[in-house]
Amino acid sequence: MIILALDLGKFNTMCCIYNSRTRKHEFINAATERNYLTTLLKKTKCDLVVMEACGPSGWINDLAISLGQKTLVCSTNEDAWKWSNVKRKTDKDDALKLARMAAMGELKPVHMPSEANREFRSLVKYRKTLDSRICKMKCTIRAWFVNHGIAIDTGEKAWHTGRTYINSFRKPIADCAPNELWKGELDNELTQLDAVTAQMDAIVKKLEAIGKTDPRIQRVKTIPGVGPRTAEILVACIDDPNRFANGRQVSAYFGLVPRQYQSGETDRNGRITKRGNPIARTILVECAWASLRYNPWAKGVYDRICGKQKTRKKKAAIALGRKIAVLAWAMLRDEKDWDTSIMLNTTKSFGGKPPLDEKDLLAMKPKECRHKRKNRLAREARLNKQQTKASQSPKALTKNPPNVKASKPTKSTDSKRTSKPLAQTADRLKSTTKPRRARKLVSAV
Repeated sequence: MIILALDLGKFNTMCCIYNSRTRKHEFINAATERNYLTTLLKKTKCDLVVMEACGPSGWINDLAISLGQKTLVCSTNEDAWKWSNVKRKTDKDDALKLARMAAMGELKPVHMPSEANREFRSLVKYRKTLDSRICKMKCTIRAWFVNHGIAIDTGEKAWHTGRTYINSFRKPIADCAPNELWKGELDNELTQLDAVTAQMDAIVKKLEAIGKTDPRIQRVKTIPGVGPRTAEILVACIDDPNRFANGRQVSAYFGLVPRQYQSGETDRNGRITKRGNPIARTILVECAWASLRYNPWAKGVYDRICGKQKTRKKKAAIALGRKIAVLAWAMLRDEKDWDTSIMLNTTKSFGGKPPLDEKDLLAMKPKECRHKRKNRLAREARLNKQQTKASQSPKALTKNPPNVKASKPTKSTDSKRTSKPLAQTADRLKSTTKPRRARKLVSAV
């Protein structure tokens, strides 16, 4: 078996051609370029291409697969990659060690997402990067005002209704006096803040457009308390749900399981491992805190784990975030939306007690977040305004006069009862409307 091991670098890649039968090897120093590596893979008749998981491994793996090569992308976080008591570490040693461990089957392969999913992951990460930049700029601006003893609005008001007051202090750096140079810095910072905010809005619109066409994101969003940003990062990280055998692997993948140290009779559990994507782990915990307001099932699980103890609040939030990740994986695997009855049956199957009364939990509707509630109220107000305008238009008054109900033809005995109200209505319309319209309404009556 001939193995081609690639120790990838930013500019150069050390290639080791290893024969597992004769244990002979040779090295080739190649440039990390598409054309060069394409020629190398075509000339080298190897049975397996091995590389470590890093930035360029995505397109190199796609290139090798397109040429009909079998690939193995391994994780560098495993114990086999721990360099302890090593006196020399070079690219040749790394490539040779990679080839030898692949021949012994000691390397653990990692999942390589498709090119489209890699780009989607990059876009989700880039949105978080822009969000961090915006937060840093706002904190810098607030620090300038605090250092000069000027009070501005707190929270989001400072960047909406209070933005006019902040702009009143900005001044081009060329026009600033020696004692007001901070106003020039403020002008530059506000300019960058507006530019990055516009870029952030464009990225969010693109993510929302992708989410509308992706059924996986729509399915994860059915979990009460899970918003579009959480659904996007979960779908991007999980990718193929069938690559996980059970929920424990999903929990370990996100790094939300405790560390374990076991030796003899000693068995200790420490803090969470924090392995995997840090953005996904952070947003899962944030989603857990938000779910306490919008998801009654999540609130019950949190109360059960917390046990009304102040010291267990953060632990309960992390445990709830892990459960949300496992729920999202199970929904993607089974292709089913959120259903409260399924959660109750699952809890009972494990011998657990539902967090709330079964009837109350099934009848309780998830609460709306403030954005959905704001949009719903605005939509209802718009519809009421349109209906009011339509009812007050002249055509509507002509067709349907106010306070006049259409009556079916009745017998002669009912004519005496209806004549008096009709006459009073006609007199009132004459006194409140124009003469021409009143005549039309009288004739219509």
